Amino acid sequence: MAFLKETLRREGGALAKAKALRTSARKLNLVAASIRGKSAGAALTQLAFEKRRIADEVHKVLKAAVANAEQNHALDVDKLYVAEAWVGRAFVMKRFHARGRGKSAGIEKPFSNLTIVVKERENDTELSTKRVRSFSKKAGA
Repeated sequence: MAFLKETLRREGGALAKAKALRTSARKLNLVAASIRGKSAGAALTQLAFEKRRIADEVHKVLKAAVANAEQNHALDVDKLYVAEAWVGRAFVMKRFHARGRGKSAGIEKPFSNLTIVVKERENDTELSTKRVRSFSKKAGA
């Protein structure tokens, strides 16, 4: 963790974490994957209209990461983008469900961890020229 924070300090980024989110890592990763690489504003807008229940928690973590970047690292909020968003398994609560004829069945209630890293994009023209270049290749082919 200390290595990650030092690396972010050098590269100009900020992070926010959420531990023990009440969903499986697989479901949470679908939401996290949808915001990776997007600008912070676009990602916040997308999460506000996302149908999945866990999107509200991801929205809170992303807002915290943006606030950390602004307050602690003096980064420009308009240039921030989601550099990384990764998900990990936390723990599993195990319960049982009574079944017929004196038997039982297991129920697993998984929890997950989420980490979001935001960084400042140097210039937006580099990204737009890549898009134009790839579009011109498709048009010429």
